[in-house]
Parts: sequence; C-alpha cells; structure tokens
Amino acid sequence: MKKLILILLAAASAATVSANPAIDPREPPVIVEEATVSAMTALNERREEFTADPEALREMINRDMLPLIDTEYSARLILGRAGRDATKEQLDAFAGAMSDHLLARYADGLLRFNAEEQIDILPLKGKNTEKLTRVRTRFMLDNGSQVPVDFAFRKTDLGWKAFDVTIEGISYVMTYRNQIGPLVASKGIDQVTRDIREGNIVLEE
Repeated sequence: MKKLILILLAAASAATVSANPAIDPREPPVIVEEATVSAMTALNERREEFTADPEALREMINRDMLPLIDTEYSARLILGRAGRDATKEQLDAFAGAMSDHLLARYADGLLRFNAEEQIDILPLKGKNTEKLTRVRTRFMLDNGSQVPVDFAFRKTDLGWKAFDVTIEGISYVMTYRNQIGPLVASKGIDQVTRDIREGNIVLEE
C-alpha cells in the first residue's frame, strides 16, 4: 500500500501547472493519465539527479503536487467532526502539516519506484456528478498483478481537484481520520498539527 500511495504522489507531481492559480479545464481521467505519464518520464530522465540531490525531488513534488490536490477539503474530511470548530488558519496549518508529512515520508521512496509499471484508466462508472467524480484505475505491477486504485475528484473554481485515493478498497482519508480524529478530540488541533510537524505522531497507512 505504501508503494501505491507513492504512485499518487508521483502522479500529482507531474502536472504542468502555472505557479499562478489558473483554471484547469481538463477532466479527471485526463488529469490522471497525463500526470502519470509525465511523472514516469520525469523519474526516468532525472533519477540520477534526484538520487544525488533528494531535496530536488522534494521540491519538485511540493511545487507541482499542490495545484492538483484540494488540500483544504481533504484536511476537513480527515478531521471530520473533530475539526468542525477549526478556524481557517488552523485548517490551513493542519493541511500544510499533512502535506509536508507525506512529502517527507515518501519522496525518497520514489527513487525506488519502477517507472515501467503501467496504469489502465477504466471508463467512468457509478455515482458521478457535475461536482464529484471518481476515476477508477488499475496499476499493473511488474509481477503481472493488478491493483485497483481509485481517485476521488471534486469540482472547484479552479477546475477538478483530487481529494482522496482508495487503494484496494482502503481510503486514504478514512485511514488518517481514524487515527487523527481521536487525537484532535483529546489534544486539540493545534497540538496535533505541531506533533505532525515535529514527527511526534506516527501515522500508519
């Protein structure tokens, strides 16, 4: 499962998005496909550079990932009821801490990612609306097996943004909510945010 969450970060890191916020007109299946292809290309072309300078990899992911992710909405879902009274500033700080946590934990692992693995994007199916949709994919691993990975997207003022990934039926949002919610309820969002930034909380995938 850890390896597949790395794939999510790799896909997110690949979009060619302007540094200034702009509306992304692409549909979710196109975003996933183009981001994945670009990510694999970047890993192949810059693997030696990233190996020598891991910070360059972290910077690339941090710079290019965020425009594709609705971090605030994802943070709200992770917090659930425990964060319903959080201010905008507290929510932004928590979302930033979670993003930094994932970046620090997984960026180096991308160097061990097999860029030859492929992804099949399945036709849209199920309860898709003008505001919410789910892109179903199958990752073909180097051992020939297939792993279902679904990306949940939400329509925002800047276009479609991903807010959750479900790997083999396990939601990223729900996995973290089950761990973080009780901590926020007992310690408060500010302390939990500090603990995440300082590495005092070990989050399981």
